[in-house]
Formats: sequence, C-alpha cells, structure tokens
Amino acid sequence: MKKIVSLLIIIVLLASCNEYQKALKSEDPAVKLAMATKMYEAKNYNKAIRIFEQIASVYRGKPESENLYFMFSQSYYKTKQYYLAGYQFESFVSSFPKSEKAQEASYLGAKSYSMLSPVYSLDQTDTTKAIEKLQAFIDTYPNSEYLGEANSIVKNLNEKLERKVFENAKGYNTISDYKSALVALDNFISDYPGTPFKEEALFYKYDSAYQLGINSVPSKMEERLNVAKVAYANLIKFKADTKYKKQADEMLSRVEKDLQKFIK
Repeated sequence: MKKIVSLLIIIVLLASCNEYQKALKSEDPAVKLAMATKMYEAKNYNKAIRIFEQIASVYRGKPESENLYFMFSQSYYKTKQYYLAGYQFESFVSSFPKSEKAQEASYLGAKSYSMLSPVYSLDQTDTTKAIEKLQAFIDTYPNSEYLGEANSIVKNLNEKLERKVFENAKGYNTISDYKSALVALDNFISDYPGTPFKEEALFYKYDSAYQLGINSVPSKMEERLNVAKVAYANLIKFKADTKYKKQADEMLSRVEKDLQKFIK
C-alpha cells in the first residue's frame, strides 16, 4: 500500500513538473499566466517568478496586468529579493494608483527597503532610503492599518542611525583621544536629545573629561577636573540610578581629591 501511495505521489509530481515545463516553453501568454498564478497560489514563488518575468511586458496595459503585477511583486518579496520587490511594488503603485491593493503595495515596497538596511557599523545609505520611503507611506496613508508597524520600523531604523553616530563618537574615547571624544559626544547628545543611548553618551563624556583631567599638566588640571565634575552632575541628573553609578562615584572621589591640591 505504501509503495502504491509513493508511486502515485511521484506520478503527480512528474505530471506537475511536465505541466510547468510546457507552460515555460509555451508561446501562449494565457497558458503562462495560468501556470504562474497556480505556482503563486501554491507558494512556489521562484517558479512563479520565472514565468512572470516572461510575460510581464506582454500583459502591460491589459485588464489582467493589475493582479499579475501584484503577484509578481509579492513573489519577489516572499523570496526575499527586496531590491526587486521594492522596485516592483513602487511600479505597481505608480501604474495602479486607484487599485484596492495600492496601499498594501506602497507599504510592502517601503518595507522592502527596510529589509535591506545593514548592521549599524556599515554604510547606512539603504537605512536612510528606507526611512524616507516609510515616512512617505505614513504621510500618504495616516490612517492605514499598517501605520503602527511602519512607525515601529522607522523608530528602529532611526535608532540604528543614532547608534552608528554614537559608536563613532564613543570610538574617540576608546582610542584615548579624549578631546575629540568630548566634542563628538557633546554634539551627539545635542543632536539626539531623546536617544536611547543618552545614558551611555553622558557616561563616556564624563569618562573622557575625567581621563583628560587627571592626566593633565598642572596648569590645566583644575579647569579640566571641574569640567569632569559638571559631566558627572549631568549624568546623575539624567539618571540618578545609572548603571555606571558605582564607577562614576569612584571617579568623582579621585576628581575631588585632586581638586584639593588647588585649594588655597
């Protein structure tokens, strides 16, 4: 019985493959469209794409084109070919602005660009482009069912950009270029006042001021140690129970001890 079932499955699969191959080689666009639709509905997106690529231009401007191009775009998206998906969804919206699928296509097109966003340490051109696309979607469809997800993606992408700027600023502290670190971290805090990296930025600004102060020549030490005290106060003001509290307090004790030398 099991052998019979297995044999039937093999026969069905072979018949299906033969049917697909015939559609690929067919010169009848209708045959190709029917097979592409069948593959799409069966979630066999790669096979669907092969046929869509053959017939997309043939059906341009015809009644079937709206559904065809949406399936074509979705197939790229489902197979994680996000550059092509983004392009196809944008083309769909441009060609069918009144389609009931225009909003979904607009969102998925913008989301496709977000899927291309790399890790924060790499070039963020695609991240910036994704934010622009998603913001355009949000502005166009302020009441969309996709609004919450779109805003969440934009928030995450913005945080990625902020992290890149923060890590670059923090990098000066890492290589002991404390003067540059103070400037870069101060600029970061000023440019991104609501950043989730503010606590870290304030601490590394404090650490940079501290290191610069305790390692200064006597003529500059008092001034720089007082700068460190202000940086400590800003950190504690922002978050009294900061995760850096113990370390920050130990550093402050050293600052205050060294400042005693300048009391007359």
